[in-house]
Amino acid sequence: MKRLMSLDILRGITVCGMILVNNAGGRYSYAPLRHSVWNGLTPCDLVFPFFLFMVGISTYISLRKFDFRPSGEVIKKIFRRMFLIILIGIGIGWFGHICGGDFLPIDSLRIPGVLQRIGLCYGVVSLLVIYVNHRYIPWIAVGVLVIYSVLLLTCNGYNCDDTNFIVIADRAVFGQAHLYTKSPIDPEGLVGSISAIAHTLIGFMCGKLLLENIPISKKLLYMMVAAVVMLLLGYAISGWMPINKRVWSTTYVLVTCGWASVLLAVLIYIIDVRQLNKGWTFFLVFGMNPLFLYVLSEVLAIVLSHSGMKSVIYSLLASLIPDEYLASLAYSVIYCMVMGLMGFVLWKKKIFIKI
Repeated sequence: MKRLMSLDILRGITVCGMILVNNAGGRYSYAPLRHSVWNGLTPCDLVFPFFLFMVGISTYISLRKFDFRPSGEVIKKIFRRMFLIILIGIGIGWFGHICGGDFLPIDSLRIPGVLQRIGLCYGVVSLLVIYVNHRYIPWIAVGVLVIYSVLLLTCNGYNCDDTNFIVIADRAVFGQAHLYTKSPIDPEGLVGSISAIAHTLIGFMCGKLLLENIPISKKLLYMMVAAVVMLLLGYAISGWMPINKRVWSTTYVLVTCGWASVLLAVLIYIIDVRQLNKGWTFFLVFGMNPLFLYVLSEVLAIVLSHSGMKSVIYSLLASLIPDEYLASLAYSVIYCMVMGLMGFVLWKKKIFIKI
């Protein structure tokens, strides 16, 4: 099967979205660019789960080359990539402390994070699929989500306070000083990664479908049917188990995977079936070097913030754009364009940095 350009485009859209929402210029952002305070779903809440869904697809494509056999080479590759992604995530946080003058933040360095969750989910799913017969993967994903749902419902999983079992468990593992400080719940904590692993498994199953030797029309039909089932189920039970990003609730997994499947199916039809593949370059360059550009954006954001350059640039924009919301958005868009320019240079030179 030839490479689907739509996969790179969707990956690029998600990375671009992650950079956009993480780099508001000022204190104000439009509601769609802000995460839900607790229960609920905003467009911003779709970005990270879409990327994790794509991690699952990429995992299938990557390990298929090795016929999913647990050889020494494959296991070494999995552990190397998993720990490298996790360490880069921790390193970004450490770099922020260094720029703030704290070179050894042993007592306050946050351990969980976005890249840490990506690395963990990639590693667990990769090891799982090379040791377990793939016919059991859907049942494992369902089982994990059912168990996690029971824990959320019976152990104060929807309480945004110290009684939540997620808070208790994460603090027991990491210690409070090494977790997110803006709320009791660490949105990328270890416990929430349980359902995120099931989330990645759903992406893995989508990758398996995409590489099946069947007509693409059937693939799109099956994807849309699966998407509708996940969306209907997720929204139907959301009154009982709210959609919640911070705890990565089961309904959050179902709804975001459903929307990711819909968007991917639409992109495959437009780009790979209808061959309407012009005008996607901006997102393509993000999709070809996704993790590198995300890491670069985080590092540059830290440098700009600690050097005071961010304030200078935003003040200039605010002087030209009186509306604080629009000025903040303008900063985010310009920042994404700068990252896109760097990605374009790498793409033109055919430099693809893989971790």
